[in-house]
Amino acid sequence: MALSHLPSDCPSPPDKAALREAALAHLARFATTQHGLEQVLLRRVARWERAALKAGADREDIAAHMAALRPVVQAVAADMVQLGAVDDDAFARARAKRLTRSGRSGKAVQAHLAAKGVEAEVRAAALQGVVEGFSARETELSAALTAARKRRLGPFANLPRLRRDASSVEGEETQEERRLRGMAERQKALGVFARSGFGRDIAEQVLDMDPEEAAQWVERLKSES
Repeated sequence: MALSHLPSDCPSPPDKAALREAALAHLARFATTQHGLEQVLLRRVARWERAALKAGADREDIAAHMAALRPVVQAVAADMVQLGAVDDDAFARARAKRLTRSGRSGKAVQAHLAAKGVEAEVRAAALQGVVEGFSARETELSAALTAARKRRLGPFANLPRLRRDASSVEGEETQEERRLRGMAERQKALGVFARSGFGRDIAEQVLDMDPEEAAQWVERLKSES
């Protein structure tokens, strides 16, 4: 695609061959979705745009080339799908497993995959089989427990006041002071779970769980996902 009426030192816009090479180079290093690959290639095109503007190219001419390159980018990404180098289903399943094992809620995983351009039905399918033999609630519970361990909440906090038996906390406080402090800290912990996308019922179950049982859930998530 030749440019006309432009400075001699203005770079040529990337053609399909150059974009294909850029796609293959990216895929050799990173897993991505079709949408994600399109964004990578569009950034490659944007770099050319900036270089052309710096070289003094006419803005209207550049805009015309940019418009012509968008379908080329889409075609290259579609080619990568046909070759099997890009697979949104496989990407979604792998990413859902990884994020769940790291303590991300189902809502957070959904949002992450949506941002990567994964279609709603593909996201739903990926979340259904995150942990073999686990129901959706069990998967969410084990992810919440993993998050609790990272943040030292509930059964992993070594702070009994986060649980409903807050009155057993030792110290010089009165029973009422201990109760109020326990309630406040419990609400704070519930807020952490809510901001992470976990439901109130899951959060309550986590905060009340026996430490040994909680550790078993976390280990099952690691071994079976």
